[in-house]
Amino acid sequence: MPLLTVIIPVYNEVNTLKSILEKVNSVDLDKEIIVVDDGSSDGTRKLLGEIKSDSMKIIYHAKNKGKGASFLTGLANAKGEFVIPQDADLEYDPQDHVALVDYALKNNLAAVYGSRFLKTWRCTYLWHYLVNRFLTIFTNILFGSSLTDMETCYKLIRLDLVRGLDLQSSGFEIEAEITGKLLKKGHKIAEIPISYKPRFGDQGKKIGWKDGVSTLLCLIKLRLKNDQNHKP
Repeated sequence: MPLLTVIIPVYNEVNTLKSILEKVNSVDLDKEIIVVDDGSSDGTRKLLGEIKSDSMKIIYHAKNKGKGASFLTGLANAKGEFVIPQDADLEYDPQDHVALVDYALKNNLAAVYGSRFLKTWRCTYLWHYLVNRFLTIFTNILFGSSLTDMETCYKLIRLDLVRGLDLQSSGFEIEAEITGKLLKKGHKIAEIPISYKPRFGDQGKKIGWKDGVSTLLCLIKLRLKNDQNHKP
């Protein structure tokens, strides 16, 4: 059983796919890599066929279903002790996986987030930071937490725990659903700082204002839902 499962949802990332796979492969951890192609139409599928290997599992969606749906497909096939999502757009540095896993093991933690904002917000543009800050503060108010980066991609979670959350989101609101359900069930989420190099609309960034609204609605629904199994 590998220590870590890295799930890489991919949608039209032909320009960065090879680089991110090389970076993930270079991380010195016992891991498996699961790439979920979410109906790409830009040559990503052809490239995956050319670079496939025994160390990487590739799953194809017949049509675009969303980031959340891709993560759930990878989750259903994961075998690691821990699981972490990995965006394919080179914003996040896979070498941070090592610190996240190390922190979780040394402190016997089931969930560790990599925060882009623990040290400074200046890793990104001000407006991007403000949107993320609002969503994180809203999460903290609803669930009594003290997170600095709810929307981070780097959510390292023990596999059995994340599978027990009964995740349903198909889009970008998966980030809120994971966090809200962990907190509502009483699980501690630790944070450590990570590096980050943002990408925006002119570089193919796919997140828009509608995703922010979906995130807010997801958080509110989770808070209002009567969950009898709120204890870990």
